[in-house]
Amino acid sequence: VMSYLGRFLFAPERARSPVRSLSGGERNRLLLARLIARPTTLLVLDEPFESVDPVSAATVTQILKAYVAGGGTVLLSSHSMDLVQRICDFVAVVVDGSVLADGTMESVRNGGSLEERFIELAGGHDAVEGLEWLSSFSD
Repeated sequence: VMSYLGRFLFAPERARSPVRSLSGGERNRLLLARLIARPTTLLVLDEPFESVDPVSAATVTQILKAYVAGGGTVLLSSHSMDLVQRICDFVAVVVDGSVLADGTMESVRNGGSLEERFIELAGGHDAVEGLEWLSSFSD
């Protein structure tokens, strides 16, 4: 896992930059590196791919998979159902603090995509509040 870190964190000239000058993606990568560098068996990550470019996201995914293969556990929260469906083995659908479904990816998906299942469990497209004005543009 650590061999990946040096290759994806920063360009050499950014290594001594103040944290406040880093982009959102660079900050996320730095936080992940700090977490992995500590001896722990559980990582809790909230939206770890937010503001991360696709190349870095692929590298982070490799690092997380290597971490899990080495015996670690990653608890990840994300609004990106495609991402969750691609990299997670187990999933829980949580809406307003309530777990509506949990288990293996296949059992929660129930034959469809995770996004379709999430929308179904959350009450469908009509359950969205505050975005009603958007429908007037599609008429």
